[in-house]
Amino acid sequence: MNSQYFIDLEHAYGAHNYHPLDVVISRAKGVYVYDPEGRRYLDFLSAYSAVNQGHLHPKIIKALTDQAKRLTLTSRAFYNDQLGAFLKKLTKTAGFEVALPMNTGAEAVETAIKLARRYGYMKRHIEAEKAEIIVASANFHGRTTTIISMSTDPGSKDYFGPYTPGFVIVPFNDAQALEQAITPHTVAFLVEPIQGEAGVIIPNDGYLKQIREITKKHNILLMLDEIQTGFGRTGKLFCYEHEGIRPDVLIVGKALGGGVLPVSAVISDKYIMDVITPGTHGSTFGGNPLACAVGSAAIDVLLEEKLPQRSAELGAYFLGKLKKIKSPLIKEARGKGLLIAITLTRKARPYTEALKARGILAKETHVDTIRFAPPLIIKKSQLDYALRQIKAVLTEVR
Repeated sequence: MNSQYFIDLEHAYGAHNYHPLDVVISRAKGVYVYDPEGRRYLDFLSAYSAVNQGHLHPKIIKALTDQAKRLTLTSRAFYNDQLGAFLKKLTKTAGFEVALPMNTGAEAVETAIKLARRYGYMKRHIEAEKAEIIVASANFHGRTTTIISMSTDPGSKDYFGPYTPGFVIVPFNDAQALEQAITPHTVAFLVEPIQGEAGVIIPNDGYLKQIREITKKHNILLMLDEIQTGFGRTGKLFCYEHEGIRPDVLIVGKALGGGVLPVSAVISDKYIMDVITPGTHGSTFGGNPLACAVGSAAIDVLLEEKLPQRSAELGAYFLGKLKKIKSPLIKEARGKGLLIAITLTRKARPYTEALKARGILAKETHVDTIRFAPPLIIKKSQLDYALRQIKAVLTEVR
C-alpha cells in the first residue's frame, strides 16, 4: 500500500478538519520521518513542539514500555506509585510548589481558567459570576468551546457560538492596554510569551517584565501558556526565563509527553492551588502511571542532554543564516531558540510543498508564514542541509 492509499483512506473516512501536506509518515527516528515508499524527510515541525526530544527517544520509549508492562491506568480514585515522583520532578524543575496533571494542552488551559476563577471568588472575594480573565488578541490556547470564546481567529471561532462569557481581549505586546483593561472583576491575564500559532509573534524586549509588574500591582494572576514554548523550545527551559520573571500559574504540555503520549499540567504554588479541593476538578486519565513515567523520562532527557542550551545555540545559528538569504520573497525572518518563522510576500503553501519535495517537512501558518521548529536534538550539519534546501526554494522556485 502506497502513500496515496492512506491519503485516500483519510479523505474517505475522516472529518476534513485539517489540510495536511500530501505526505504520509509511517515511521520516524530522531529528526527524521519516513513515508511508506521509504523516502526520508527532516521533521521541521516536531508535532508543533511536542517532539523536542526527537522521535522515539530510547530513554522515553524504555520508560513507556517498562511501565506499560506493569501498570497503565488506575484513575485518581486510588494512589499510584508514579504520580508523586513525577509531580516532584516537574515542580522542582519548574520552580513551583504543586502541579495538577491533565492530558492535553487544551485541558490544561481549561484547568487554569477554572483555577483562576475559583481563586478570584474564594481568595479575592470577587462578586459571584463576575470574574474576568484578560487575554491577548491573536491568541491560540486550544479549541474547546470555552477557549475559542476568547479567540480572535475566525477559522477557530465562527459558527461555534454561543460563546462563553468572562473574557476581555487586549492587543498582544501592549502592556498599557493590559493595565487599562483591568477592573475590580479581573482575576488573571492569560498569555503566550510567544504566539506560536499566530506565526511566531515575538513581543518586544521587556514586555514580559512589564506585564509581570502590572499583574503584581493589581493583584491579579499572571498565567503563562508555555505549552508550545516550554521545555527548551526557545533556548531556555521556559520562555519567561529570558526576562527573569516568574508567573503565578504555568501551563505546560506537548514536549512533556516526549512525543509519545499527551501529558500536560498546570503548575503553581499552594496558596493558589489550594482552592482546588476533592470533587471540584478531575480527569480519568490525568496523572495516569504511564503518562507519569513518560513525562519523567521526557524531563530527564531535556536536562541531561542540555536541549535548551542546544536550542539557544543552534537557533541563533539557523536564524542568522536565514536572515542572510537574499530573496524578494522573504518579508521577515524571526525567532527565539529553535522556534523560527519566515513571513513571505506570497502565500506560503507552494513553498512548503516545494520544501517537502526536497525532503524538508515544515508547515505554513496564517497563509504567508512558514514555521521552522525541528527537534532540539538536531545537528548543525542537518540544519545546514535544510538551509540549502530553503535557500533553493526561495530563490529558484517561481
